[in-house]
Amino acid sequence: MVEIPGYTLLGRVNTPAELRRLPLSELPHLAVEMRRYLIETLGRIGGHFAANLGTVELTLALHYAFETPRDRLVWDVGHQAYPHKMLTGRRARLETIRRLNGLMPFCHRDESEYDTFGVGHSSTSISAAAGMAAAARIKGEKRRAVAIIGDGGMTGGMAFEAMNHAGHIGLDMIVVYNDNDMSISENVGALRNHSARLVKKLGLNTPPRLTADEEHNEAHLENPGALFETLGFTYHGPIDGHDLDALLAAFERLKDAKGPQLLHVLTVKGKGFDPAEADPIKYHGVTQFDPVTGAFPSKKPGGKPAYTQVFGDWLCQAAERDPKVVGITPAMREGSGLVEFSKRFPARYFDAGIAEQHAVTLAAGLACEGLKPVCAIYSTFLQRGYDQLIHDVAIQNLPVVFAVDRGGLVGADGATHHGAFDLSYLRCIPNMVVMAPSDENECRRMLATGLSLSQPSAVRYPRGNGLGVEIDEEARPLTLGKGRIVREAIGRRRPRVAILAFGAMVQPALEAADILDAVVADMRFVKPLDVELVLQLAQENDLLVTLEDNSRVGGAGSGVNELLAQHHQLVPVLNLGLPDHFIEHGTREELMTQIGLDGPGILRSIQKRLRSKDLDEPLVKRNQA
Repeated sequence: MVEIPGYTLLGRVNTPAELRRLPLSELPHLAVEMRRYLIETLGRIGGHFAANLGTVELTLALHYAFETPRDRLVWDVGHQAYPHKMLTGRRARLETIRRLNGLMPFCHRDESEYDTFGVGHSSTSISAAAGMAAAARIKGEKRRAVAIIGDGGMTGGMAFEAMNHAGHIGLDMIVVYNDNDMSISENVGALRNHSARLVKKLGLNTPPRLTADEEHNEAHLENPGALFETLGFTYHGPIDGHDLDALLAAFERLKDAKGPQLLHVLTVKGKGFDPAEADPIKYHGVTQFDPVTGAFPSKKPGGKPAYTQVFGDWLCQAAERDPKVVGITPAMREGSGLVEFSKRFPARYFDAGIAEQHAVTLAAGLACEGLKPVCAIYSTFLQRGYDQLIHDVAIQNLPVVFAVDRGGLVGADGATHHGAFDLSYLRCIPNMVVMAPSDENECRRMLATGLSLSQPSAVRYPRGNGLGVEIDEEARPLTLGKGRIVREAIGRRRPRVAILAFGAMVQPALEAADILDAVVADMRFVKPLDVELVLQLAQENDLLVTLEDNSRVGGAGSGVNELLAQHHQLVPVLNLGLPDHFIEHGTREELMTQIGLDGPGILRSIQKRLRSKDLDEPLVKRNQA
């Protein structure tokens, strides 16, 4: 037992086994202490906030009712699992969450035996729990698999694919549908509307939800679980997800029940902290804030615009000029910069929910009818719509513009959220144009370029702020497949080095080039590459260096290698990019330094390559020529 000043119970509970030794009468007080600890801790360090406040009682009831870790809890998504971490031996390290070498931002199998499945993206829990339940059946083991899905996760099609299968084969498993009426933005879709009408009909005490259409046919509310029962699940609820007695009674009934069971739980995102309850979108993920008032530190005036803001402003301007422009997002209105667009052009705004596959093919359908869809999506989430990108967009050569946000390393959310692979998985697709801007004005021009094309395109930009460059009033399209030299060599230093930089890597390339007196090219286009520029630099220099914040494997540098081989150019090449392993969490700056992609790291890598003996002979021959 570890005493924590100001907390009488929390220090006594470091494992679920210790939790289960507490009398039931003490659980409400423990819930109060857990919620206060979350508020005070995250007020100091930031992190995912409102969703975790909403799962305190649910987490307590789950670990109290089930024999974890023998019984498997699968969280979906992981940003509602901080209370789970607190009860499974990691409370003392909560201060380190999302920091370099600290606690993982989400559940991670290497971090704890209680983290039965790694998560980060949504709608995966039911499939994983079904696999665990099927394994228990095959192995003859008596244990439960429980999927806890919420914060919009039920809007993803994968959840229904899993229920359809689990219901068909009759697995002994439980799905806890944590319905808080939110994802990051408000939930969308018919299921959400059904839930809102059900809440109204039952008179349950929850936050304001959808105002039910009085003319809507509400006959289906007589059997609120009909959808889930059609999929083979026995429906229970809805119940108050903050009522520990109700939760524990429900789990007691369900833990030995046969076949697929679904418990519908209503929770409040931001529960117990008035500012977060009032504005759960603002408090979904937070920086430091005042744990008493909820106030955030005031922003310094005159800051550089974020790429997300640059994109959102451009899209509004494009929509003003062209009534065919439409905006699409899979549940990332705030994160992708579409709030203003959604207000100004509601008829041309589509939030598809956490359903990336649908969002991509929706864009394809719009393009078929002559509209100009712009799909705003994070790099890591576009991975989930990859088949649709190929099958529905690229094969049909449809003019969909993908605004690919969070390219490269994103920082504290770690391996599940880094945009580490987009240049690799995009450049191999026929018909795709792939662009990477080096600053915010270039970003606008590339978006305009994509909108002007009659084929699919992607503009891939990083998380965070731009450089503060002057932005042209009108975003003029670029010449397709043409890069530019942004630094010429000043002297005649040998060996001669040219750095071919892609996107956000232009700035650190310039830092290294100033010391090396190297040429720097802002390549602009990953596909099509500027063939003329690459061959010119190959002829004029003794070493080419490609630089990208994408996996080296199959990325932009690989494209340069292929081009040189195709044209029988034997100039030595050094490919710098993200290493061939998953990179965990930390700030972007810390991670870039760690893997050697900051200015000094790039300089060290080039200098080491210049000392290699294999450069000597080709250099002599080229100088003689």
